Amino acid sequence: MLDIQNQKLKTSVWYREVWNDEFLSWNSSLFDEIQEISLPLSAIWAPDIIINEFVDLERSPGLPYVYVNSSGTISNYKPIQVASACSLQTYAFPFDIQNCSLTFSSILHTVEDIDLGFLRNKEDIENDKRVFLNDSEWQLLSVSSTYHVLRSSVGNFAQIRFNVVIRRCPLAYVVSLLIPSIFLMLVDLGSFYLPPNCRARIVFKTNVLVGYTVFRVNMSDEVPRSAGCTSLIGVFFTVCMALLVLSLSKSILLIKFLHEERHSGQERPLLCLRGDSDADESRLYPRAPSAETTEPPVGQEHQGQPDTLKEAWLQLQSINNSLRSRDQVYQKEVEWLAILYHFDQLLFRIYLAVLGLYTVTLCTLWALWSRM
Repeated sequence: MLDIQNQKLKTSVWYREVWNDEFLSWNSSLFDEIQEISLPLSAIWAPDIIINEFVDLERSPGLPYVYVNSSGTISNYKPIQVASACSLQTYAFPFDIQNCSLTFSSILHTVEDIDLGFLRNKEDIENDKRVFLNDSEWQLLSVSSTYHVLRSSVGNFAQIRFNVVIRRCPLAYVVSLLIPSIFLMLVDLGSFYLPPNCRARIVFKTNVLVGYTVFRVNMSDEVPRSAGCTSLIGVFFTVCMALLVLSLSKSILLIKFLHEERHSGQERPLLCLRGDSDADESRLYPRAPSAETTEPPVGQEHQGQPDTLKEAWLQLQSINNSLRSRDQVYQKEVEWLAILYHFDQLLFRIYLAVLGLYTVTLCTLWALWSRM
């Protein structure tokens, strides 16, 4: 079992160790043809072979006895459960293939004292999968083995390394992560068909951003975290979130700018002239003369007509200025919308390219995974 978060490989190994001790040999014909006996391991000398990647010893049944035959060959067979360190490469998650090594060597004895060898042929070890139990997530590909001598200032030490190559079964992650992520990106891609100055677009993109955040939190529990590299799905997801935030910020700034322009360009042409309200009302809506009032002189009536025409001319000028300012605001809106439409098209093409690259990359990784 592979612990992704802690980068540890937990392995159950049937450990077989054989060495020769010339001081434990006898003539079987002198001892009633006894060819083999069992002795406590603590009563005899045993080589100090360890696993270099060892980080923790799991629970394993203890077998304190070993078999010794008449020629002095000692066989130590026992099952062990080892937790070893494994450097994981999670870039191609969930189509990743991991290579974890188990290196056996002596701590104190050099190659002149203890030399290591294989009990079986290397090809048989690499292709033998009879005793390997596949779990629901990982599948064993091969177990290659190599022998080499580690040279150091202390001495030369013999080492045997087993490279355990396993690959992940990605179907569960494809259904739970990849397909929903593609659907979420397609929904975000559809938001580009809404007008940039539409307030419903901001609401729509905000809801998509919330969906991205919730999906990212759920994905963080399933995607392995590695200090060496980042998974490809995490990179693409971060890029899509950045494009979404950029598009959302652009829409917010556009609506704020248009709102300020419209309010700054508003005028009230009918209230530009501030005079006596009663006088204006009497000029615009003259009351019918009563029987008690006397008719105004002819000179006064001709004097009031130029004032009325002047006020009407000022009102027309005010209306004309207001319409011109509105036209200017409208022209600015049209210019800004044209610029932002081009920017929106650029973001749409980038988003479409990222989504296409994401899909092609996943299909390529899946094809490479299936060939292994």
